[in-house]
Amino acid sequence: MRAVDTAKPVALLARAGAARDRLREALDAAGARVVLEEDPVALDAATFAAAAPQAALVALEPAVEDALVALEPALEAPGLLVIFDEAELAARRDGWEAQRWIRHLAAKLHGHDDVLPPGREQDLVADLQPGHPTTPQQLHAEDPFERHLFEAAALASGLPEDRPGDGVQDVAPIPHSQGWALADDAPPAFERAGREPPPLPDFSRLELVAMEPEGDAAAVVKGAVLVVAGVGGPDAVRKLITALPPGFSRPLLVQLKLDGGRYDNLVKQLARVSALPVAMAMPGDALSASTVYVLPERVGIDATDEGMAFVDGGGDPVAALPPAESAVIVLSGAEPSRVEAVLALATRGGHVAGQALEGCYDATAVKLMAAGGADLGTPSQLAEQLVARWS
Repeated sequence: MRAVDTAKPVALLARAGAARDRLREALDAAGARVVLEEDPVALDAATFAAAAPQAALVALEPAVEDALVALEPALEAPGLLVIFDEAELAARRDGWEAQRWIRHLAAKLHGHDDVLPPGREQDLVADLQPGHPTTPQQLHAEDPFERHLFEAAALASGLPEDRPGDGVQDVAPIPHSQGWALADDAPPAFERAGREPPPLPDFSRLELVAMEPEGDAAAVVKGAVLVVAGVGGPDAVRKLITALPPGFSRPLLVQLKLDGGRYDNLVKQLARVSALPVAMAMPGDALSASTVYVLPERVGIDATDEGMAFVDGGGDPVAALPPAESAVIVLSGAEPSRVEAVLALATRGGHVAGQALEGCYDATAVKLMAAGGADLGTPSQLAEQLVARWS
């Protein structure tokens, strides 16, 4: 009796090179059956459809973006699982990182969430030792701090000093235990040299200009849309942003954890499909309306009466959103631990929604959203809801 081939047929779309070789190895290791391996630039939709793949693994890079646009109708076929990967990351992924990615790839292809390495069922045995832990004082018992003080004192005499006439204030040495201090009462350099002070520049041609932009650009941002995603989320993020029109008035913050942290590449990819400008969120920058921001790890937001700005750290951005003027969209792979805070935002007037289960690879958080009463929809439907609320 002939054995049934249960391996999922997969199309590998990547340019020839190291990235395609690595992705082919990963598909073989993940138990896939490659039915088509082709450069997207040289591929047409009919050839792709004739191969009848159930999934497609696409290596993203600038050279294939236009070709992928042409193949978009084929890639959006019902029931087709599309997985995107960075060609640059794929080419240099090896060792433990490569094995981890293969486990995630296998989970996507076969529809399960088992991404842990083999041997996880073995309990870890802690190597406990009697007694108290070593204190910092014990660690440095053989290296007293006084030795460093004596060494610094011996070197202090050889350090350079400022001389009169060099154009800066004198620096007066005081005992080493007190460090150095500025002699604030020293006369300026031009007085010590007996010269007249230099003439002041001519300010007659200067004029005042507006320091703040005028019109809509100066409007204070009172809310934002936060999109959270993880494994399996990049494709959903792209589809949601593609469906937003240029006149969408809210800033949209994309919080998507990436292997390797290449958020600059994510900015470039989203900019190719977005009608809105796309930028990297940088601490200290104010949020602007009608802009998509990629939110790296450890970058949060702060909301005040003067508007909203990015900050270094700041905790979960959900907690900082002004509820009545904000929304949170939960996509594939979002962390389930964040759902409680998202649903709490809804009770205070915020708009929250999640990705539809069909086509959602990691739906753990999305299911919790649905259990909490949130609506689910496809990425394009979620975009329509946002536009209807803030057109």
